[in-house]
Amino acid sequence: ALENFFKRIDTLSVGICNGCQLFMELEVINPEHEIHGKLVHNDSQKHESIFTSVTIQENNSVMLNTLSGSTLGVWVSHGEGKFNLPMTEENYNIVAKYAYEGYPANPNGSDYNTAMMCDKTGRHLVMMPHAERSTFPWNWPYYPKDRNDKVSPWLQAFENARIWIDNNNLVQ
Repeated sequence: ALENFFKRIDTLSVGICNGCQLFMELEVINPEHEIHGKLVHNDSQKHESIFTSVTIQENNSVMLNTLSGSTLGVWVSHGEGKFNLPMTEENYNIVAKYAYEGYPANPNGSDYNTAMMCDKTGRHLVMMPHAERSTFPWNWPYYPKDRNDKVSPWLQAFENARIWIDNNNLVQ
């Protein structure tokens, strides 16, 4: 039943942290691959809980395509968050990368600095960073004083999901 959910054209999903681990374990992000990527223990061999930044790549993600080119702060909290990707980078739809290579900015040692990926359709997104914990300026350890934002740019991802649902007439 779950496999059918991901195949349907009227579905949208996001797997954050443990959800990301589940989606990767179920092999729903790149089902066509013979060898699948996995999430493994951080290179530090410990739980990492930090505020870092990611750069959103050009992408077809329903939730993140409007944020392409942005570098945003985001919380990370995981012990098994390293994307272990056995194929070359162009075989993956990498949506966001940690903005800087190396520890601690890339808190887990992910291949290709991967922080977020999606399937080929752009409808199913996985991320190890916690965008949902970073939606308000007061969630950030630093937010520019000259901005009067009520929400951070991360909220746009969830707004994009709502717009996609509305545009596809999925709510009666």
